[in-house]
Amino acid sequence: MTPSLTYLQFHAVLVLPALAALALTARYRLASRRVVLSGTALLAALALVYTTPWDNYLVLRGVWWYGEGTVLTRLWAAPLGEYLFFVFQPVGVGLWVARYGVDTTRPLAIPVPTRALGLLAAGVVAAVGVALLDDPAGLYLGSLLVWSVPILAIQWAFGWPFLVAEWRTVAVGTLVPTLYLWVADRIALALGVWTLSDQYTTGLAIPLLGLPIEEAIFFLLTSLFVVQGLVLYAWLCDRWG
Repeated sequence: MTPSLTYLQFHAVLVLPALAALALTARYRLASRRVVLSGTALLAALALVYTTPWDNYLVLRGVWWYGEGTVLTRLWAAPLGEYLFFVFQPVGVGLWVARYGVDTTRPLAIPVPTRALGLLAAGVVAAVGVALLDDPAGLYLGSLLVWSVPILAIQWAFGWPFLVAEWRTVAVGTLVPTLYLWVADRIALALGVWTLSDQYTTGLAIPLLGLPIEEAIFFLLTSLFVVQGLVLYAWLCDRWG
């Protein structure tokens, strides 16, 4: 099948219009405009640096590949469109969650045993990921969970009680962009912009949508990283401001 969209056209049709709509309707209830934009820029830069090695490793392993004619140029093993995704997603999620407020008056001080619970929860995610890596079919999902652990450990150890207290903002801020990205990703898979390996994936999918579970969890986790990061950043800036 010849793909009807290139990777850059995928961004032009499904990603950039959403970003433009979010930018034009932006509201900054989470924190000041300066805090939201600086936090979003920081998270986008971190996402680019942190995701690049893992993503390229999986491309080189053949966990997924790109349709013929969909890639303009590559940097290392991944196409330009992939790196743009690493930046566009945090920007979009950041602009979305910025419209929801949080109560930043809570003190930053959290007992050490409470912080340890956050680390323990991240450790459980790590254990599941490592167990999945025992089977080739678990390579994508297992490596994804292991890759996510350092971020979850930092965020949860720093302020999981605050994140729980602000669960409404965290939930809405995460789930709405995640659902949009699920649909966009499903379209890209259907059009052959990229294809997942049967060998390195579980074969499980989201009911009705038919999106592979690995892709669904990837977009859920990465959106959660941005939301948690920006919520905690707003809290930190308000307490230290």
